[in-house]
Amino acid sequence: MLIFGSPALGSRRVSVAAPFFQAGLAGYSDYAMRAVARRHGCPLCVTEAMLDQFLINGGKGLDAARLHAGDHGAAAPIVGQLMGSHPKEIAAGAKILVGLGYDMVDVNLACPVKKIKKKARGGHLLSVPEEAVEILDSVMQAVGSLVPVTVKLRRAYDDTPEMARAFTVIFEKAMGLGLSGAVVHSRTVAQKYRGAGHRPFLRQLMDTYGAHAKSRHFVIGGSGDVWCAADIFKMLDETGVDLVSVARGCIGNPWVFEQARAFMRTGDPAELAKVPGISQQRAVLLEHFELSAALHGEAVAGREMRKFGIRFSRLHPRGDEVKNAFIRVHTLADWRAALDLWYGADGPGAPYEKTLPLEAFGGQASEECADECGEACGMAEAV
Repeated sequence: MLIFGSPALGSRRVSVAAPFFQAGLAGYSDYAMRAVARRHGCPLCVTEAMLDQFLINGGKGLDAARLHAGDHGAAAPIVGQLMGSHPKEIAAGAKILVGLGYDMVDVNLACPVKKIKKKARGGHLLSVPEEAVEILDSVMQAVGSLVPVTVKLRRAYDDTPEMARAFTVIFEKAMGLGLSGAVVHSRTVAQKYRGAGHRPFLRQLMDTYGAHAKSRHFVIGGSGDVWCAADIFKMLDETGVDLVSVARGCIGNPWVFEQARAFMRTGDPAELAKVPGISQQRAVLLEHFELSAALHGEAVAGREMRKFGIRFSRLHPRGDEVKNAFIRVHTLADWRAALDLWYGADGPGAPYEKTLPLEAFGGQASEECADECGEACGMAEAV
């Protein structure tokens, strides 16, 4: 059991029952995906990065941030992730999230979004540590006594010594300011989502700060290259982090959380490689669709579920054909036809090795799926 929130600050305490969580995934991790993940054992969910200005300006940005019943609280804690450039604005955005009922607030200093009007934001703030610290301080002053505040980081802006020092300044200041934790991605901002993460950095981080962090009730999480349930425990073992971020690895595979929970209960490695049968896959696809339709309307849900179907297809024994069928989906009728054709009869799922994405074997992600916060970045560039 992990607990976020410092007793010294008097903020709300948030308990997390397992050492992993669903990361924020732009264009994916809406209420529908979060609900499905929770029903499969995910103990904590993070929203996709929300721009502070969208919240402040109201309208669709604020409406999209509103929470549904069962999407927050002790049984289903939710983290609202914020991204911005100006301390006062991001602090105002944090206050709005707390007012909406979010259990925690996370500041995104990791996304490799482009600068706007020469102003750093997201991962670019790692190159200007003074600005990054000012933003963290502003958010802490605004809501730190109300809810736990965390920060999402990458191991540096790039691999230069100067940027390594900048990371150290920001990380140490985050602990000093009273934040409740940090999740550190094992790639640099300059890497974006290409190449392998550098896990020895996370091990060194824990060796250097782990004991001090624990004394300050500061949780340290790790991120990067988690494609399956086994990868969760591999990262825990290799790095010693307190918890693990599951990002692209859970798109189309909410069973990753169920498998991890089963392994924690039994210690049986076979639990990590169980693949759901066709009827189980169909049931979850239908459940996800119904949740999405209630959230967005049937027409939009039909289009939205296309990208999920493509990801789910890896679990099907005829995955390439199923993927092609979902690629051709453009309407609600197309979606239903694909489901009836490929998920109409029960049977075993694909062999475990076939369910893993190319990246799990050291391959390169396609441009289409490489950027887990691409849609948020695209919206941000329009501001």
